[in-house]
Amino acid sequence: MNKKTDQIKEKKIVKKRIPKSKKSNNDNLIKIITSCLEDNKAENITIIDLIGKTSIADFMVVANGTSTRHLISMADHLAVKLKGIHIFPVHIEGKDKAEWILIDAKDVIIHLFRPDTRNFYNLEKMWGEHLPE
Repeated sequence: MNKKTDQIKEKKIVKKRIPKSKKSNNDNLIKIITSCLEDNKAENITIIDLIGKTSIADFMVVANGTSTRHLISMADHLAVKLKGIHIFPVHIEGKDKAEWILIDAKDVIIHLFRPDTRNFYNLEKMWGEHLPE
């Protein structure tokens, strides 16, 4: 092949339509998650960007609940909301003791804590974020 046909092929690749970015999909998911948590009176909601730090997820959402019942209720409402927007499967861990509930929503991991448990584990420090005041 000659130089002219190689340049034409390169232009065709550049002109291909670029699909919707993964970041915008995650932004929508994070808005839904934080809105649901706010509706359920979660406290100190923090969003941690994990892109480039780990491959387990793109974002982490951390929030407090005021009691074990509050944490369980928030987790249940969030699971229903996520299933309603076709995020399957939603894995929930820690509901039995409800000191720390983890919800795996594919590209976003949600941690719901009792305040003292959150201070003890301090995930924000581990992932380079500041704990909310």
